[in-house]
Amino acid sequence: MALNDRSKILNLQIEEEMKTSYINYSMSVIVSRALPDVRDGLKPSQRRILVAMNDLNLAPGRGFRKCAKIAGDTSGNYHPHGEGVVYPTLVRLAQDWVMRYPLVDGQGNFGSIDGDAPAAMRYTEARLTPIAMELLADLEKNTVDYRPNYDETREEPVVLPAVVPNLLVNGCSGIAVGMATEVPPHNLREVCDAIIAIIDKPETAPEDLLKIVKGPEDLLKIVKGPDFPTGGIIYGTQGIRDCYLTGRGSMKMRSKVQVEEGKGGRMSLVVTEIPFQVNKTSLLEKIAQMVREGKIAGISDLRDESDRDGMRIVVELKKDANPKVVLNQLFVHTPLQTTFGAIMLALVDNRPQVLTLRGLIDEYIRHRREVVRRRTEFDLAEAERRAHILEGLKIALDHLDEVIALIRKSKDTETAREGLMKTFKLSEIQANAILEMRLARLTGLERDKIQAEYLEVIKLIEQLKAILASERKMLSIIQDEVRRIRDKYGDDRRTHIVADEGDINYEDTIEQKDMVITISHTGYIKRQEISAYRSQRRGGKGVIGVKTKEDDFIEHLFIANTHAYLLFLTDKGRCYWLKVHEIEQAGRAAKGRPLVNHLEGMSREERVQAVVAVKTFDDNHFLVCATRKGLIKKTVLSAYGNVRKAGINAVLLEEDDALIEAIITDGTQDIILAKKKGLAIRFHEDEVRAMGRTAYGVKSVTLDDETDEVVSMVGVKRQATLLAVTENGYGKRSEISEYRVSHRGGKGIITIKTTERNGNVVAVKEVVDGDELMIMTKQGQLIRTPVAGISVLGRNTQGVRLVNLAESEQSGNLLPDTVAGVTRVVSEDDNASPEGAPEA
Repeated sequence: MALNDRSKILNLQIEEEMKTSYINYSMSVIVSRALPDVRDGLKPSQRRILVAMNDLNLAPGRGFRKCAKIAGDTSGNYHPHGEGVVYPTLVRLAQDWVMRYPLVDGQGNFGSIDGDAPAAMRYTEARLTPIAMELLADLEKNTVDYRPNYDETREEPVVLPAVVPNLLVNGCSGIAVGMATEVPPHNLREVCDAIIAIIDKPETAPEDLLKIVKGPEDLLKIVKGPDFPTGGIIYGTQGIRDCYLTGRGSMKMRSKVQVEEGKGGRMSLVVTEIPFQVNKTSLLEKIAQMVREGKIAGISDLRDESDRDGMRIVVELKKDANPKVVLNQLFVHTPLQTTFGAIMLALVDNRPQVLTLRGLIDEYIRHRREVVRRRTEFDLAEAERRAHILEGLKIALDHLDEVIALIRKSKDTETAREGLMKTFKLSEIQANAILEMRLARLTGLERDKIQAEYLEVIKLIEQLKAILASERKMLSIIQDEVRRIRDKYGDDRRTHIVADEGDINYEDTIEQKDMVITISHTGYIKRQEISAYRSQRRGGKGVIGVKTKEDDFIEHLFIANTHAYLLFLTDKGRCYWLKVHEIEQAGRAAKGRPLVNHLEGMSREERVQAVVAVKTFDDNHFLVCATRKGLIKKTVLSAYGNVRKAGINAVLLEEDDALIEAIITDGTQDIILAKKKGLAIRFHEDEVRAMGRTAYGVKSVTLDDETDEVVSMVGVKRQATLLAVTENGYGKRSEISEYRVSHRGGKGIITIKTTERNGNVVAVKEVVDGDELMIMTKQGQLIRTPVAGISVLGRNTQGVRLVNLAESEQSGNLLPDTVAGVTRVVSEDDNASPEGAPEA
């Protein structure tokens, strides 16, 4: 052809050529590379790897083969993109932190969740997993279409039969041109139950699958939500609903974190599960970076203690750090919290389509119905072929002598075949079967076996025809196969779903147990486990409970559950709110943390006068407050339920008055108020009407003189004794029945004599024999002693020694220690609430 021959040159617009080429490229990526088929949930590369492994007969229980061989066969026979492309896909199919139900059983280094690369394919070996064999089951029975491979030297299946609903249970991630897919993995049991339910009721509406249960769980009825291989927590069900009803949804995922106490009382955050697709090494690096940049405060050390038993990332906190604050900072600034954007996009009849949960299940059922139909047709054809042969064998056995004679006189096999076909009207297949029959089959027993086999084949043919004629029977077979898969491979859910999308339910990580709460005079607060103190006999020296400064002493000590609320009432009449688990847990000798660091809204001029523990705020309980000058006020507990950080007004106090005690009552109790000079008054709480939060209150008791004051208040709830403790370490118990019920406003009667030996009354408590007593001194000694060891005496007595008080030297003088606080420890078999908490 001459160089100037332009007859074969086409004039094309470059825009049109680019447009056509790009569309062709896009469709190739979409159909042949990036998106899964809705029927088996596999991309072409994944499907070809499984087919190549099946060709190599790498079934479970058989030996492993080198991954280099598998990748080479896959690339050479089906996927002509090089084994370097195939091997990473093979590795992902074997990683149990990527696949919810791995399809490849790997031997060797297949990488790690830390992001470590797998070993080279010449070092690793693999075989199929049992669940992968379920994807390939019945492949030889013409259940799916085949197409020529890339060089037309062999055929490959267009799709796998897939008894397992693989797209839903393993999910899929892929980026095509102009679109992407992100199908989350699910729990096999839940998906199988949904398939069975839809087959039972094919008219079920999509909303019926997702019936929300009202309550704190908000779990979905059948498919509760995605179930990621790495576990973790999904916060909120709205994203799940959006995903299942529209095909797109955004789900907030958080790590599973527990709070542990380490050496020296230091608190640690322990991460045992991380969100799906998060690299553990990158996570640790991000946490360290945020600490260096100062965006996260309160972390002293970061360790990875993960081993073969599971993941364990330890974030050790500083002594003054609040675990909840640090945890929330980690969620904000690190991948401990991520968002999973679900896009349930898959190929439906080679066209990309976003599907709902119902749509995915319907497509799976449609695929399995086609597989079951084709498998039944294949089995029917095989059965009919066998019946045809058996009919020929029966004819031969019925005319055995003639058949033998005909064969003996025939000069060759072809002549014998034609003679059989002509004489007995047999087909070529039947004639060949007779000629190939061994002499051993001519015995009478073998004749009976042939007859029995023929009858069984006839029955099988009838059954297979009945299946093909009945849509219901085909669906029933699908249900039975799904049940078998569910029962054989189903496991428990790994990912926990929490309904509330608000703040993290941090209390789920906190164990419920009673703690000793101590607050010093200068405002240091801490909590300790009750078990930190050994029980001693009356009169013991005790153990050092709090290390205080010379001018400080313990002012409040009580027992409260870690999940309880604390109400702090100050000398200014303000009320502040705090959870017990938010208080630093420290060792016995630690002084704790300044209370003002916990109560952000409290000013430094305010001083906490009373603290009560509350389980729930309701209208059936009351907060009863008593003041030093003898006033009392009762307010419904629900009035304190909406406490702000800045605090609220709780009670109005006169200028020279102060709050000395607050308790929770149920409206049916008697109130006992004890005075410093040793008198006490008892009256029913009905004597005090319920008032608003800002009321002053009413008179409860008449004081003896200007130096007298109210020191304690007790709500009588049971048959018990009244324990009075004096500042010099003496005390006694008296029967509560000895205190007559009077009207409020009186002077009261003697509860314990206040002599020079005893000193003034420090506290009065309601106790029984099974209780134990905690006594704290101003110098920080703490003793725990059984109440049963304290004598029950009359009201008009001095009592016995409860604790030996040490002496301290100040300014060259020996000064005796004095009792600062007393509280009752609830015994293990006592059903009463912790002190200050309502029983409701």
